[in-house]
Amino acid sequence: MKLVIQIPCYNEGDHLPETVAALPRTIDGMDVIEFLVIDDGSKDGTSEVARQLGVHHIVRHRTNRGLAAAFRSGLDRALREGADIIVNTDADNQYNGRDIAALVAPIVRGEADIVVGDRGVRDNQHFAPSSEDCSGSAARR
Repeated sequence: MKLVIQIPCYNEGDHLPETVAALPRTIDGMDVIEFLVIDDGSKDGTSEVARQLGVHHIVRHRTNRGLAAAFRSGLDRALREGADIIVNTDADNQYNGRDIAALVAPIVRGEADIVVGDRGVRDNQHFAPSSEDCSGSAARR
């Protein structure tokens, strides 16, 4: 089974080394783990940093197209590369790379087709509750 971990980036050259270092190289049930950086028009050398880190695949948008476009470009590329499972993570290391094994485990066991992680937005002091974000009352309706 092949896992591709995709990392959408916009000017994340400074954070990318720590993020890539924290990603798992082996996970039970995975034959291959590869990393994919989607550089969404960065001007800080993010793609070059990814190359220096040995990232397996890099998609580069010439201009910033936004997270949704970067996410879609990453999914398309990961599927072309033969991914059986795709995990999306943040370039600024907000997610713990060790959690990826637990995230994909239900898929590996055949218990799920999709798994969505939750970083506890409701309890995270960095996210203010409002109707405009996912922790607000409008999102809970």
